[in-house]
Amino acid sequence: MISEDTAVVRPPVLRPGDTVMLVSPSGPTSAERVARGIELLTGWGLRPVPAPNAYARHGYLAGTDELRAADLNAAFADPGVRGIICTRGGYGAQRIVDAIDMAAVRRDPKVVAGFSDITALQLALWRGARLTGVHGPGAAWRDERTPLRSAESLHHALMTTEPVSISAVPTEETYDVRVPGQASGTLLGGNLCLIAASIGTPDLPDLTGAVLLIEDVQEPPYKVDRMLTHLRRAGALDGLAGVAVGQFTDCGDGWDTTIVDVLTDRLGDLGVPVLGGLPIGHGPHQLTVPIGTEATLNTETQTLTVPPAVQ
Repeated sequence: MISEDTAVVRPPVLRPGDTVMLVSPSGPTSAERVARGIELLTGWGLRPVPAPNAYARHGYLAGTDELRAADLNAAFADPGVRGIICTRGGYGAQRIVDAIDMAAVRRDPKVVAGFSDITALQLALWRGARLTGVHGPGAAWRDERTPLRSAESLHHALMTTEPVSISAVPTEETYDVRVPGQASGTLLGGNLCLIAASIGTPDLPDLTGAVLLIEDVQEPPYKVDRMLTHLRRAGALDGLAGVAVGQFTDCGDGWDTTIVDVLTDRLGDLGVPVLGGLPIGHGPHQLTVPIGTEATLNTETQTLTVPPAVQ
């Protein structure tokens, strides 16, 4: 455990020739699904190497807890590995985060990219090492969901030290979730389910002065309501600077109450700026955003601007 005032750690930017380890901390995948991601990363000049157990399977997990934790710790401990890209989300990261060798993470910080269930890993790395991360697509790449612009966004976040600016998109379902204003603060969060599941654990971050990022998939409106209400009742949203609302994909079908209704109800009276419509999450054209750095949210320009996670 480290104190809340420990300095933020930004890992080195990835450069052509760097080895990146492809790990599966959560759900299982296959070599066929990851092949396109390997092709993409190789095209950027990186050397993607699947972890020894990247394609393991143990029910709904990518191998046993011991195997998945071993792959992560081996990647953090290996000086030849310069970055870690998760293959996919699914479920399982919370089962192994307490086994991460945080001393190794702090000795040789490396950028970790992923989203969905990987939010649990990002939160743990923030708690244990104040390590910034990258919320973006995994190596099990699908061109139909994450086309060229998505690839360019991930490349920008991993291999440049330029800020990331993401604009709200009018066609995104959450576009009308809006409370006017401007806010600055550390961007924390990711998948709403995993944020809510961290309540009562050491990994729920202190969100005082932070900009909270939320997104989710296949959660009906009442479950989104329940998670946000739980966070409110737990005091987790007290002192927020703002809320960045990403994609809530397949979350409203067949319900009279829409996901926009729920998000507006549960976020609209927090007294902070809220910007919806950001293409961050599980939907088409997903973009990548750094996590753990000082972000600015502006509802007038409809942008979320974030310094790089790497240096």
